Amino acid sequence: MTAKGNEATRTGVPPEAGRLEFEENGFTVVRGLFSPAEIQRLRAEFTALHAAGPIPGHFEPRESETAGPDDPLNAYPRVMHPHLISELALHYLLEPRLRTVLETLLGEEVLAAQSMFYFKPPGARGQALHQDNFYLRVEPGTCVAAWIACDVIDRENGGLEVVPGTHRMDLFCPETADPELSFVKEYVPPPPGLAVVPVDMDPGDVLFFNGSLVHGSQPNRTADRFRRSLICHYVGRSAERIGRWYPTLSMTGDRVRLPESEGAGPCGTEFAPSGPH
Repeated sequence: MTAKGNEATRTGVPPEAGRLEFEENGFTVVRGLFSPAEIQRLRAEFTALHAAGPIPGHFEPRESETAGPDDPLNAYPRVMHPHLISELALHYLLEPRLRTVLETLLGEEVLAAQSMFYFKPPGARGQALHQDNFYLRVEPGTCVAAWIACDVIDRENGGLEVVPGTHRMDLFCPETADPELSFVKEYVPPPPGLAVVPVDMDPGDVLFFNGSLVHGSQPNRTADRFRRSLICHYVGRSAERIGRWYPTLSMTGDRVRLPESEGAGPCGTEFAPSGPH
């Protein structure tokens, strides 16, 4: 079974079925929210960022001599908070089409909390099943992700997998992931009776999902296909606290200061470079 999601309308607002799917299963896909030209511009922006070299605190490739020569993530680590170093990334974090969908799904104003860009080159490990709000610690409530596909994304190149129904559950205490398959340590096994469902996507599709939804990805097993994606996290305006790693903005770009919650951390604790990769 593969999650197909719902078709986008011309305004980018999911149909009623999409809102109901989000409430029932914890996620929905809006197809074709961004045009091929927009996605090409995003890919070009991050290709140029990669070529320009390290940006401390955001994008820090590791030397193969210290991190293992066979790990593609040495050269292509994820970019953290690119909206702080790229005007284009900031534009997409605050994109009105995303805001329209998010406020339709949540029923309230939203604040932007984080952005990330994943290159996921051929041969790269995935990210074990996890819950985003384990890291953001939004209180009360949870966060919501807008996961923008920048390539054709399927099971072969490590597309996202979700566990429908877990968005209604509390945060789980993670186990330790398999370092051969995941570049981060935290792993949440699917609860008994619930199944992992892959989500295939085309460039410009956006997957919206609840921050308590268990999700993750397998390695990119292709020889020549990247699985690039821009991921943005948001919270409802009714949120009262969030982790200190996630300074929130209004959707017009103004800083909105929320008190710090306890127990938060960066999105995923990476295995040490001295590990098997």
